[in-house]
Amino acid sequence: MKRRAPDDLGIVDRVRARLLASGEGWRVSEVVCRSGPRDPVFEEEHAWVSVSAVLEGSFTYRSKHGRVLLTPGSLLLGEPKASFCCGHEHGVGDRCVAFHLAPALLEEVAGDLSGVTRTGFASHRLPPLQRLAPLIADVQALAASPGARSAEELVLRMAGAALRGVEAGTPRSVSTRDERRMAEAVRTMEARLVEPLSLGTLAEGLGMGRHHFLRTFRKVIGESPYSYVLGRRLGLAAERLRTSHDRIADIAFACGFGDLSEFVRRFGARFGVTPSAYRAGARLGPG
Repeated sequence: MKRRAPDDLGIVDRVRARLLASGEGWRVSEVVCRSGPRDPVFEEEHAWVSVSAVLEGSFTYRSKHGRVLLTPGSLLLGEPKASFCCGHEHGVGDRCVAFHLAPALLEEVAGDLSGVTRTGFASHRLPPLQRLAPLIADVQALAASPGARSAEELVLRMAGAALRGVEAGTPRSVSTRDERRMAEAVRTMEARLVEPLSLGTLAEGLGMGRHHFLRTFRKVIGESPYSYVLGRRLGLAAERLRTSHDRIADIAFACGFGDLSEFVRRFGARFGVTPSAYRAGARLGPG
């Protein structure tokens, strides 16, 4: 059974899409899904090239490249006319911002990138990598305050990140059991994001040894548990820097950092600027 993908906006079953901005050869929409383990899974089809940032929740995505678990901070990559299925067997709901590009626009971006020789995606996911953090923060900002000029620039940056960043090599096989356990680990990490949470605690809760958990998490999610939590904390801090007037020290402590100097160092390494410079840039606001 096939249904229309939420590319076309509106409500499709338990999916709601909100248009954020659009222009010649592109459009951006926020897609919120309320599906859960008991809801049926349908085959869908991407209308255009799709590069989507996962902001909340986790879900499985299956295409010709196999099956993968998508978590907050990762990018979903879809090709035009390609069939896919999304499932929520490990939890309820997700929120993404989907950047849709006409194939000609993706070709234009690829032609301007050194070393990029094709516009097809050899994989359908980019994990929540460190270098994607500033991009995800800007996606969050766009969802909170849509603007056509900032959206068009972000469309091109998302396309460039997708074309440059597809993981090389053959994806490692992931069992359904490992996928389910790592989805549970991510839910625990998200619920206790600013709390101290050790590998031992996470592993014990899943009935696993620490090394086995570490290896399995990296295989399923695409990065280490520490890097995942650090990235999510820094993303939360970036959002608060952008939207609140709280002191930087208070934001650091509220986001799980016990030392201000460590927060400043970590933030600068991931975002390329100090927290105060990031806040000042955000206050200017893209038009």
